[in-house]
Amino acid sequence: MGIQIIKVKSVAKATHDVLRIITEKPPHYQYEPGQATELAINKPEWQNEKRPFTFTSLPQDDNYLEFTIKTYPQHKGVTNELLKLNEGDELIIDDPWGTIGYKGEGVFIAGGAGITPFISIFRHLKSINKIGGNKLIFANKAKADIINENEFQKMLGDNFINILSDEKIDGYAHGFITEDFLKQVISDTSKHFYVCGPPVMMDIVEKQLKHLNVDEKQIVKEGF
Repeated sequence: MGIQIIKVKSVAKATHDVLRIITEKPPHYQYEPGQATELAINKPEWQNEKRPFTFTSLPQDDNYLEFTIKTYPQHKGVTNELLKLNEGDELIIDDPWGTIGYKGEGVFIAGGAGITPFISIFRHLKSINKIGGNKLIFANKAKADIINENEFQKMLGDNFINILSDEKIDGYAHGFITEDFLKQVISDTSKHFYVCGPPVMMDIVEKQLKHLNVDEKQIVKEGF
């Protein structure tokens, strides 16, 4: 497929620091739930500043592309520039890539913006009525940081578990993901475990899972 130039259809806030960008979808452009692409802004000073972002739209059912992107205005980089996007502006995307794909029922563990590959995967599972017993553990600093909270709550009910490091709120676990915490919320260690988040968090969670006798082959992971 190669390089594609796409027009922005809409830009909205998903949370206080996360954008939901909707764009045109090029004809015959194909990707799998959980995959990402290299994206750049089609302006002379930004065309070569490519960054990896995950598709959060559905590959087959949606006639548009959606990107759910955490912004870092203080960095004065690409995500800060994305905050200035308007309808009709252009983005540059390349071929899709990514190692996180659905292998079967299990536990999804996300830290912050690491949730993005799981958005498309869960939307796809819902569209084919195969949410099943999948569970999502989502770690954030505060409730305001939880991306798509209402959507995940409707899809997963009690299998949507939030843990907040900086806030204590009834109905939400408090602290960080620990081995003891995982023991409390995981009932079957023979299933697949999908992990995505900051590298340090992923390393810690992977070690914890191995201590709980989860087979390394059952761990599916992607850094960002």
